Amino acid sequence: MTVKLRVRAEEVVRERSTTLLKLKRALLGTLLVEEGAITQDQLDMALTEQQRGESRRRIGEILVSMRAISEARLLETLSRQLEVPLVDLNQEPPDPEVLKMVPSEFAIRHLLIPIRRNDETLVVAMADPLDIQAIDDLHLLTGLDIAPMLASATDIRRVCEQSYMSRMIQGVEEAERAVTEDEESLDIADLQKMAKEEFVIQMVNLIINQAIQDGASDIHIEPFERILRVRYRIDGVLHEVNAPPRRFHAAIVSRIKILSDMDIAERRLPQDGRMRIRSGGRQIDIRVSSVPTVYGESVVMRILDKQTAMLGLTELGMNQQMFSTFRRLIQEPHGIILVTGPTGSGKTTTLYAALSEIYSIEKKIITVEDPVEYQLSGINQIQVQPQIGLTFANGLRSIVRQDPDVIMVGEIRDRETAEIAIQAALTGHLVFSTLHTNDAAGAVSRLLDIGAEPYLVASSLIGVLAQRLVRINCERCREPYEEKAVALREIGIEPEQAHLLMKGRGCPECRGVGFRGRSGIFEMLTVDEEIRGMITRHEPSNQIKQYAQRHRGMTTMLQDGREKVLQGLTTVQEVLRVCQREEFSI
Repeated sequence: MTVKLRVRAEEVVRERSTTLLKLKRALLGTLLVEEGAITQDQLDMALTEQQRGESRRRIGEILVSMRAISEARLLETLSRQLEVPLVDLNQEPPDPEVLKMVPSEFAIRHLLIPIRRNDETLVVAMADPLDIQAIDDLHLLTGLDIAPMLASATDIRRVCEQSYMSRMIQGVEEAERAVTEDEESLDIADLQKMAKEEFVIQMVNLIINQAIQDGASDIHIEPFERILRVRYRIDGVLHEVNAPPRRFHAAIVSRIKILSDMDIAERRLPQDGRMRIRSGGRQIDIRVSSVPTVYGESVVMRILDKQTAMLGLTELGMNQQMFSTFRRLIQEPHGIILVTGPTGSGKTTTLYAALSEIYSIEKKIITVEDPVEYQLSGINQIQVQPQIGLTFANGLRSIVRQDPDVIMVGEIRDRETAEIAIQAALTGHLVFSTLHTNDAAGAVSRLLDIGAEPYLVASSLIGVLAQRLVRINCERCREPYEEKAVALREIGIEPEQAHLLMKGRGCPECRGVGFRGRSGIFEMLTVDEEIRGMITRHEPSNQIKQYAQRHRGMTTMLQDGREKVLQGLTTVQEVLRVCQREEFSI
């Protein structure tokens, strides 16, 4: 009876503690508003975004992604509110001995890392000290009391990668050498056996999980004569990470092929595969591509993570005026809205954000895409398959008969697709699509060039959003810097404004590059009666752009980028890197 009462008392204490911690978390937004760290409007937008998401992201994470607050300020507030000490892992790295107590997969999944042991207490840095389940599991795993400390999620990911991969490689060096460097002599049985080795499984899991936690879009595994190189593409740039020894290449590739349902015996031809894994409590799809090189197979894995790709409108980086205009346009009952830009400029992310914003149970939304990279809840998505005749045009022609309210076409590539999209817009549908053009006004010329009738384009087109992606300065290490006078003139910054320029010098948090995260720079063309007349008269796109700037107050991508430079968000060179030279007219 005494044991039962004690157990019940412990349960009551834990329930009360959990309730208190949930209350503290719920009050975080209110506390930030009271301190003046954010505005009530910003909090309301973040709460709306939190409710919209399929996976409930923490309010602080959303506020940081909106750039409403810095991560450092958020951590300080959280530490004070939760009464949990803040730790800087750059100043207090983990003890190598305590790392052995916590498996790498557990640490990466829960965003935590053990720092040190004090007698019967394990001190653990956590991105979320309120994760009661993780603390309980860690207690059962180690048999020690857990003392949580608050740390930056970015720091935890970096330290996990450095510490666990280094420790794993050291352990492998000491293990028996169950692999050979002569990959050509390996048969299927050898490859299968190697792929099932525990240390190979752990290495592949660590490489994939760490890439997901780092927000990488791709993993590159490349063999060379004497080394094996592993790189993650983060914010559009490849970063080299700790890699296993060269002799494990065949084993690692075989393990990836097995997971991706690829032929492990075929090493002479390119192959494609796909795997689905669970990481951090969510399902993530990974597209895999292998190609033979002179030193063995090179593998690239594209990570399709909804949590990093599915942003809300507030997180895209639009200024308030452009955000309001775009949000108003996507609420229109019919018409065509185009998003333009080169490959990799974030067009799909913007379209998905728009569809998520307007989705409701009262609307039927259908998309036709190539490929369908992310599955959207409540939205019908069609994968283009040209080999069997399912093209953009054929798919679009069919979905018009499905009684949709909103249609999204991945890309308008030809006259037939353009004509069907225009007819859909003219018959009461809201149509979204993309084009590859240098600026917003160029979308008009592109539609006319592929054969669309000017009067039909004028009647159906309601807006064009052109965009590029620029890297954002690392908040932890950004500092004032001087830029060359010629670059300032190109972007339109006056000499007296030069003191506002900021640039990251490089630190562990940003992997020494000075940038962390990306934002869009935008140009929004709304079609009024005058522009409709200019389209009908087939006037050149540069005249449409000049009219929109002078009479409609349109902000160009260069001007939007300049504002972000003056806000300290990015650098002059980043904006010049993504803007076309012909756009440099102020």
